[in-house]
Amino acid sequence: MSNGITIKVLGDFGPFSRIGKSIGYQVFHGNLSYLIDCGAPLFQEIGGHGLKIVDALIVTHCHDDHKRWFTDLALFHRYAQDVGERLTLVTSEDIRDELMKASAPALDRSLSQDSKRIVDIPYEEYIDYRVLGPRAKYRIVSRHEGAGRTVLCITDANGSLVGPDVAKIVISAKTGRQRMLFRDPHYGEWVEPESFYPFSSTTFYEEDRNIYHSSEGLTVEAVKAPVWHGVPAIGLKLRSEKERVFFTSDTIHNKNLWEHLAKEKRAQTLKGMSRREFESAGVLVGDINDYIERTWSEERYREAIEAFDDVVVIHDVAMCNSIVHTDYERLGETVLRPERTILTHSPDRIVSEWVLCDIGKTIKIEGDKFAEVVGRDLYPMDADIYLKDVGKYYVGYKSDQGRYGVYQKDGLLSISSDEKENAGSLLYKVDLYEDLGGRYFPKEENGDSWYFMRKDGKVERVEAGDDGSRGKVVDDQRVNLQRRPNRGSRSRI
Repeated sequence: MSNGITIKVLGDFGPFSRIGKSIGYQVFHGNLSYLIDCGAPLFQEIGGHGLKIVDALIVTHCHDDHKRWFTDLALFHRYAQDVGERLTLVTSEDIRDELMKASAPALDRSLSQDSKRIVDIPYEEYIDYRVLGPRAKYRIVSRHEGAGRTVLCITDANGSLVGPDVAKIVISAKTGRQRMLFRDPHYGEWVEPESFYPFSSTTFYEEDRNIYHSSEGLTVEAVKAPVWHGVPAIGLKLRSEKERVFFTSDTIHNKNLWEHLAKEKRAQTLKGMSRREFESAGVLVGDINDYIERTWSEERYREAIEAFDDVVVIHDVAMCNSIVHTDYERLGETVLRPERTILTHSPDRIVSEWVLCDIGKTIKIEGDKFAEVVGRDLYPMDADIYLKDVGKYYVGYKSDQGRYGVYQKDGLLSISSDEKENAGSLLYKVDLYEDLGGRYFPKEENGDSWYFMRKDGKVERVEAGDDGSRGKVVDDQRVNLQRRPNRGSRSRI
């Protein structure tokens, strides 16, 4: 292939999909390849041989649909024949810590080589960890004070204790999780630093951004500012000589919400505790939200708004009221540009005027443009409408005589061949085509006919009758659709 960044979609379905493919991508640059997240069934999609040549795994957060196969990858690298090297893991410190906790029951013990003893295995024997993103200057640690007693405290980058006037530990009364409360010196307010500061802030983070550099000129940078998902999460900005690609991971992207997070000053709720008691306490038990006075810094807000200025974006999408993802009807409240955005992590059924990912697709980024790889050809993804329907993927092109109507109701789109009273307002009509391996074929409506992809790559239209079924090889319509006026054209790789 030519220069650029190539992305193979291993899985892009929502967390509760009936398809069950979850999230994962394989990124190619030069002779190297990387996995971004590992929620998709990797051994099915890539196979053992393909996994042996992956150079690193990059993880954006620890929801299972993004990291489901992590322990299997670690075990594969340790025990599979002809591998013999640790799994290279690239992620932030917080996410690495979460992965260690989640994978410990599967990795921290096994049998000895002679199978006679149960032995402990340190995490480092499985994982070659490369930190991505800056390290925090302050951290929660446990210190031994003799006689088997340990205490929780906060230390700075030099290991010195930090007083309660600077930072406190809040232990959740509901989960027992420890979170840090930090007094920001500029605002003079109490904040949760992991949420409040972008990675560029040297108030809480060290200056070294720990950008990952490949041997062939690809860099991977962790970006936190626009990623708002609840659990520790990062976005990924990939750069080559001419390309910029941003994987936003899961996030609720809404510039109005972001502005509110940065500007709202919240009153503390001390719940029976005096101000003096609060100020002197090093450890609190309760809800950290009772003490946080501001969620985001102005610095984080500005960086979030500017994060997508020069990039092709792979961005998650949901339908409505998803809380932790970007709802389709609110895409207009983002700063994303449709011509540079590909939507992923979508539900089983969705209609979109923005380009949709689909499992098995390969996307090529060259400069600030993207196209789909089909065989040795590159095709623009220029349909007027995209439809995913429980494992099938369709594209639609506007036509005054089109069989299908595209309807809008409450910001969401639907497609129907019949006029329905509750469908909403009719926007336009389209012809629909089923996408098979990047090739387009007119959508079949008859339940007795369907398309079948043969081992030689040709596609047959199969029709069932009383005397059996018959198949006939049919031609790809994508080339003809590209030749329509004002449409793009394919190019060769």
